[in-house]
Amino acid sequence: MSDYKVFKKVLVIYTGGTIGMKPNDQGALDTVENALGVFLRTEPSLHVASLQVPAEENLFALPPVKGESGRVLYKLMEYDPLLDSSNMAGSDWKRIAEDIERMYDLFDGFVVLHGTDTLAYTASALSFMLDNLAKPVVVTGSQIPIYETRTDGRINLVSSLIIAGCYNIPEVCVVFANKLLRGNRTVKVNCNTLEAFDSPNAPLLGTFNNVININSSLIRPRPSGKLLTVGGVLEMNVATLKITPDMSLDLIESALAEPIKGVVLESYGSGNIPSNRKEIIDLLRNAVDRGVIIVNCTQCLSGSVASIYDAGAVLDDVGVLSGSDMTSVAAYTKLAYVLAFDVSNHHKKELMKYNLRGEITMADMNVNVL
Repeated sequence: MSDYKVFKKVLVIYTGGTIGMKPNDQGALDTVENALGVFLRTEPSLHVASLQVPAEENLFALPPVKGESGRVLYKLMEYDPLLDSSNMAGSDWKRIAEDIERMYDLFDGFVVLHGTDTLAYTASALSFMLDNLAKPVVVTGSQIPIYETRTDGRINLVSSLIIAGCYNIPEVCVVFANKLLRGNRTVKVNCNTLEAFDSPNAPLLGTFNNVININSSLIRPRPSGKLLTVGGVLEMNVATLKITPDMSLDLIESALAEPIKGVVLESYGSGNIPSNRKEIIDLLRNAVDRGVIIVNCTQCLSGSVASIYDAGAVLDDVGVLSGSDMTSVAAYTKLAYVLAFDVSNHHKKELMKYNLRGEITMADMNVNVL
């Protein structure tokens, strides 16, 4: 194919999820091995069979997209076994990151097909793990399987392929329901509607309407002269502790006990806890003194932690860190990333305060993480 070089190549990493599920004998949706690739070959909106592409690469060819000068060729990498996203764990995040690193020089962008339940966790984790990322990594999925006549799977996949292949967005993003969101700002807000995800504390990076609109001023700068590397082994001794009225001290104590090294504290409102319960404050203080890094995030869907009430200021006094406007998902994955570094506990706390990948609304800081 003489004009092959004008095409953009995208690697689609298919981990599982609703997008590729079919009903099993009991009528419940379940993963089906090798079915997605067969479907893509026969679906004209996702593959142009007449386009001549190198057979040895086993590529799919996206039809031309109005308004885009480039054409997208893509390759499907299917995981074995395919995973329901509820079964995804830190080892799976690392596998995805390492596959991107291994195939990095062969493709112009990457799409990760994923179930929706933990999609935000994976997108956030990848944003921290992929150091010096200079190409788009788009995480997507669907609420309805792609094989159904009425599905959001096709449009989500097509939009993701376009972003990964045709746009210079050097960060981990989420594409869903005609929105482009920063990966570590994304939360699942609805389990029933097609608009399952949003980024309440950050503006959208783009929208897909009659035309694709990208807010270029929000895109993080492309790193220059640095090679992509995958962050070290994640520290998964991280817990989430949600404050509730009359909560048990045993529950708090167990969430802070060894071998836990980091805790995301989900507090009321702007970062408040029951300040009249001295025993809770003592447990938090003892954990901080032992070296546990505790990050305070609000339970509210949007807004920021700020010590404007005594019930919140008490957390500052015991050494709990403010999570500012980070989502609890981002705080959890960032803790897993930062705690794995072989640096002092003080340095780790400083890293948690800084905006490393656009996860906090504050000015970027130049920090040597090693």
